[in-house]
Amino acid sequence: MSLRTISELGPLAGTRVIVRCDLNVPLKDGKITDDGRVRASVPTLTTLLEQGAKVVVISHLGRPDGAPDAQYSLAPVAERLSELLGRPVAFATDTVGESAASVVDALEDGQIAVLENLRFNAGETAKDSAERVVFAQKLAAFGSVFVSDGFGVVHRKQASVYELAELLPSAAGTLIEAELTVLEKLTRTPEKPYAVVLGGSKVSDKLGVIGHLLPRVDSLLIGGGMLFTFLAAQGHKVGASLLEADQIDTVKGYLTEAERLGVQIVLPTDVVVASKFGADAEHVVTAADAIEETPFGASGLGLDIGPDTAAHFAEVIRGSKTVFWNGPMGVFELEPFAAGTRTVAEALTQVDGLSVVGGGDSAAAIRSLGFADDDFGHVSTGGGASLEFLEGKHLPGLEVLGWH
Repeated sequence: MSLRTISELGPLAGTRVIVRCDLNVPLKDGKITDDGRVRASVPTLTTLLEQGAKVVVISHLGRPDGAPDAQYSLAPVAERLSELLGRPVAFATDTVGESAASVVDALEDGQIAVLENLRFNAGETAKDSAERVVFAQKLAAFGSVFVSDGFGVVHRKQASVYELAELLPSAAGTLIEAELTVLEKLTRTPEKPYAVVLGGSKVSDKLGVIGHLLPRVDSLLIGGGMLFTFLAAQGHKVGASLLEADQIDTVKGYLTEAERLGVQIVLPTDVVVASKFGADAEHVVTAADAIEETPFGASGLGLDIGPDTAAHFAEVIRGSKTVFWNGPMGVFELEPFAAGTRTVAEALTQVDGLSVVGGGDSAAAIRSLGFADDDFGHVSTGGGASLEFLEGKHLPGLEVLGWH
């Protein structure tokens, strides 16, 4: 792995260091509901602060559409960061305006500030690279070196991820280093048996991962909404369950290819079918090939894998040395349909080897179900970035740091 790291930036005492973190956390009524990404940013920030750097943190939050929007302010994140670091964190109420300039100017050695949401500026995500460069130049004026540590955005060509790294001496933070170490194990040197567990709503989101990993894995376990497209590809009726009919032929191709490669694709044998989408819905467990034979008929919705499937998935997971999991097994936010996801998560904590939770909804699921990050070998902070890495795609935010 060739990647510029913080140690290559030289002594940083007294140096203004701009750090691109991924502090894109879920908020409800102005409160953070899952601070996993904030906690993940702490090691790099602590390393820099202990060296005596003046640290300027930049991040996005949500999709405010290029203009200030109070509901997407990073103020609650700065507050939480202060608690986690055990030191004051100054907050600028704009990104590259007067507040940012004065807050940055006031920083002394070993002090830290957070600038307001990058996406309050249209230049951050502009399609036109010239617009992005203009915004990146304004950001670059706040520091003399740049540390990229927002793994969740390295698959995006955005001003604070790509152009800023070209304008200043740049390196990866410890979070990105850790993510890449794990992802390289998953793609290049996985210990066998190797199981990949895929869930989430759409099979189309995971097609690239399936295609790229199929020759490398021993077992591919399919749950979540995407399982119904697999069932349909086998000729089963799926009621009103989520179905991507345009992907059925592609899925048939993967089933054939898996058979040729000797890879075990493990599909659910039973599912939890509900009368409607809601925590109060009537629901029954039925065989995966009998979804329309429940009392709900063709209007039945599959919302979770069944208990027999969950137990079998858990057995395969526990018997593997390397496990990568991305995507919940069902609608885990609704308690009647959380059991499959909970069982899979529990099994991952018992792997005698490397267990990786692939960010995004999977990371949110384990925390909401009461698991801690350190119950697993690694919890990724970047769902989309992890998947694109595992698809073998080029990630501009890494390549600009010398990674190849």
